[in-house]
Amino acid sequence: MHEKILFIELFQSFAQYRNPFTFYYAQTYPLPPKSTVIGMLQNACNDWYGADWWDLKVSIHGGFESFFWNYQTLIKGDTEIDESGGLFNKKLPLYGEGVRAQRTPVYQQELFNGHLYIFLRGNEELIDKAKENFQKPKKVFSLGRSEDVVFIKDVKLVEAPKPIKAEGDLKLTFPTYILRRIKQGTQEINFPIKNKKYPTYSIPIKITFKNNGQTVRHKAEITKNTEREVEFASVIYSGYDYSIILDEGSSLNVEVYSIGDKKIRIIGAESSKDQFGWL
Repeated sequence: MHEKILFIELFQSFAQYRNPFTFYYAQTYPLPPKSTVIGMLQNACNDWYGADWWDLKVSIHGGFESFFWNYQTLIKGDTEIDESGGLFNKKLPLYGEGVRAQRTPVYQQELFNGHLYIFLRGNEELIDKAKENFQKPKKVFSLGRSEDVVFIKDVKLVEAPKPIKAEGDLKLTFPTYILRRIKQGTQEINFPIKNKKYPTYSIPIKITFKNNGQTVRHKAEITKNTEREVEFASVIYSGYDYSIILDEGSSLNVEVYSIGDKKIRIIGAESSKDQFGWL
């Protein structure tokens, strides 16, 4: 199977990539997780439940200028209209007589002015399909919530550069996610980081919907009994101009992509087994 690499540069005015492990407030991930990026691709290509998209490797870079807190009222649970025309949530009335505590005001963390650089690597047919739909969009794209619109600045195929060997000190220009561990056969290899001062997150990397164990292929198949399965990965988050100190004696392959006047470094070459920078 021949592989291609697609580079996408996006600008996003506002974003909220909800961290599901926060309960008393809605924290956002600092960058979109893989599941959010794949969801954007599925939407762009009108293939919302296509399972093949999850096989793509994704490397996410960039960041936001600032964040702020927004105080919002959220309605928890599924809502439905009963025979009398009333709006109910879990069989409890939401409005009018008998209002119950189902509307919860919470603080929501939001990101402002984001510049994102996303690399997709995998099956050439999927990459070509994504490239076509991003270069000639038929709809407005969003990343995260439906209101978090993205503006496409650049879309192009890129060639994988010859990897270089990084030893001791590894400098990354833009914030990115780095896998804390990867599988090599039956073994798990930890990222050889010495200065363990970086924030870590558990991010969703794959989401599937199933009916009785069978993967849903179309929105019409979604029912109240549909099960949502989420796969998470533990990642390290690096900030701007961070210098990562590796364990003594450790080395990693690094690909340096020259995009205009930017140099974006991805840990792990296509042919190597140390692909910590590809989710």
